[in-house]
Amino acid sequence: MLVILKPGTPEAGAAGVITRLRMAGLAVHRTEHDGRTRVAAVGDTSAVDWKEVARWSGVESVSPLARPFKLASRAFRPHDTVISVGKVAIGGPQLAIMAGPCSVEGEEQVFTIARAVAQAGATVLRGGAYKPRTSPYAFQGLGEEGLKLLRRAADANGLAVVSEVMEPQLVPLLARYSDILQVGARNMQNYALLREVGHTDKPVLLKRGLASTIEEWLLSAEHIMAQGNAQVILCERGIRTFETYTRNTLDLNAVPVVKELSHLPVIVDPSHGTGIRDKVAPMARAAIAAGADGLIIEVHHDPDRALSDGAQSLRPEQFGELVRQIRTIAEVVGRRV
Repeated sequence: MLVILKPGTPEAGAAGVITRLRMAGLAVHRTEHDGRTRVAAVGDTSAVDWKEVARWSGVESVSPLARPFKLASRAFRPHDTVISVGKVAIGGPQLAIMAGPCSVEGEEQVFTIARAVAQAGATVLRGGAYKPRTSPYAFQGLGEEGLKLLRRAADANGLAVVSEVMEPQLVPLLARYSDILQVGARNMQNYALLREVGHTDKPVLLKRGLASTIEEWLLSAEHIMAQGNAQVILCERGIRTFETYTRNTLDLNAVPVVKELSHLPVIVDPSHGTGIRDKVAPMARAAIAAGADGLIIEVHHDPDRALSDGAQSLRPEQFGELVRQIRTIAEVVGRRV
């Protein structure tokens, strides 16, 4: 249920309402909008007399939160969530440009790429140290050593770090080195992992599952937010359809749809969405035109020798040209890089 307090309700009055709702066994989440305190009371609401709640001192209105994703919905938080990470506020006027290698392969590789993407205009360095690969015989990442290299390369070039966490027990380790914890498509419904990242104070980049609906995606975000971490960044990275020409089908419909349903920022991954190097730039441009809050793009200085995803990785000069194009599109849609 959504409880909206009257304008000017003192903090003591708001705290009293929240305490009474918690005493009824409900989890309570609070936000502010348009001069009013908005309280989402979630859990078993059937035992509460909501007509009585509507008569409590300071309460303006009580209404159901109709969407199954309560905290992620615009009904609870009408204004956009903006998440500050390093030099960028994700969800604000500035677009978040995340770029880097699919996998951290070594010191020279990650430092070379970090320098190139920073010079081109990226604000976040992406890179995998633990890699969920389809084949058990493929390169699985360098582990903690990869995280150390990623952190050093990012710090040397003024970048934040996003890296994927695959297991609940790895969350503290990833949180030590990363500014953003990425939950990959294969783990979108790994609820133990979602709960664990929900207990951290780190922003979480939540990729859409391979065959997940938008509602399922938002409900996965809800699992994180229900643990107290409201810093969720949604990432559309393509879904599996009958089409086989591209690696996945990049669902750019999801950008305006999610923007209508939710206050959470949305970024797009055209690298995994297409799987084809020369298709990455056009889909990246389209994503920004569709209203995305940013991009996450794979970049490699020698993609033909990359240990993973070389076929979809842009070369540094291609990435630089794409960022220049994005700057032009951003101005048209009222954003900036």
